[in-house]
Amino acid sequence: MSKDKPKSKAIPKSRFGRFSRVARMAGGVAAGMLSEGARQLSQGNRPKMSQMLLTPSNAKRVAKQLSTMRGAAMKVGQLLSMETSEYLPKELSDILAQLRDKAFTMPRSQLEAQLHTAYGEQWQQRFADFDYEPLAAASIGQVHRATTLNGEEIALKIQYPGVAESIDSDVDNIAALLRVTNLLPKHMDIAPLLKDAKAQLHEEADYRLEADHLQSFYTLFGTHNDYLVPKLYTELSTANVLAMEYIDSAPIEALTDLDPSDLDLMVQKLFALTFDEAFELRMMQTDANFANYRYQSSSRKIVLLDFGATRHFSKQFSSNYKRLLRAVLADNPTQIIAAADRLGYQASTASDQYQRFLVEVFRVALEPLAYDGVYDFTTARLSDRLSEMTEAVYGFKEFWQTPPTDILYLHRKLGGVFMLATRLGARVNVNALITPHLKRLR
Repeated sequence: MSKDKPKSKAIPKSRFGRFSRVARMAGGVAAGMLSEGARQLSQGNRPKMSQMLLTPSNAKRVAKQLSTMRGAAMKVGQLLSMETSEYLPKELSDILAQLRDKAFTMPRSQLEAQLHTAYGEQWQQRFADFDYEPLAAASIGQVHRATTLNGEEIALKIQYPGVAESIDSDVDNIAALLRVTNLLPKHMDIAPLLKDAKAQLHEEADYRLEADHLQSFYTLFGTHNDYLVPKLYTELSTANVLAMEYIDSAPIEALTDLDPSDLDLMVQKLFALTFDEAFELRMMQTDANFANYRYQSSSRKIVLLDFGATRHFSKQFSSNYKRLLRAVLADNPTQIIAAADRLGYQASTASDQYQRFLVEVFRVALEPLAYDGVYDFTTARLSDRLSEMTEAVYGFKEFWQTPPTDILYLHRKLGGVFMLATRLGARVNVNALITPHLKRLR
């Protein structure tokens, strides 16, 4: 979480109010594009769509409006950007990527209204103390510290008003914005992704379901030597408030002053957790936002937070993704394309040139897993190299498609761990961690 105090801004609750935000944003983007186009023409240039769209003012306009709305509007932007820029036009990815760390907080009046809904008019009597200053603010809710009547320190995740009710219309409005900008080819069908996004967002907005996920992970890792999961307070949890144990800890991305060997070990544990989730439990917390990982120095354990984006993978998906990893580790292009087909990429129907490009994307994106030895995230320039590859995407517009949704969520988690490893300057033998999981396909 940023050290800067989050800004407070009322959240539009009505469908019309939220649609007006999107319409205003689309109109502002269009006006900005016309202005930039006119400027470029006046200088004797023939502007490209990307030059007109990705101006600083337009990027700021989109990010501000979506972060003001929070909820699905902000979440779907994060979903579309989620460290998979190799699958999206760079202009769109760059704009949406700004949403990862932006969020306003509720004004006190809306906060108290949510607490009234959860606990009744005398909600203060449920706590010995309540801190009105939020610990964190995200797309669906914000977190406050409180003390129970028994003197236990807890964290309350309080949902923004109107979020759950606005999911479907928000996603539809953002889809309309994507069509207006003409960034995506007309043949590119994002309907399956948006449908799945709605379903996933409805689950994330269901705090009772998140409570079940939290309890499941607590049961699995509550006594683990490497991880800490907060205890659920069922009696204080409701449909729009999730109550859990407050664990004193530090932001994991800020631990750059630790001994390098300790940092390497910590990132190694995160990779081990990711692979266990994907291939053994087939239940993954897919939001690898840095804020969801913290470190407790006294126990030397990693604190795991936010289980709203928990996703269950089928045996078939898990096995098919293992096939892809086996093919990448073997550096076998034919098997990579065949495995991609099994996952839903329709790669074998594309041109030979595009198949070669897709193989190279997988080679780079999964390089830390395929590298035989200790992988140095500091010198790898992984994110930069993937960004450079997006320039070549424009030559294959006729083959653009939305990736299978399970792939998006898995790569979201994996990409987030890659980014954290890079931030911490870690050196990890990722190949040694993934290889045991690939021995069995079932």
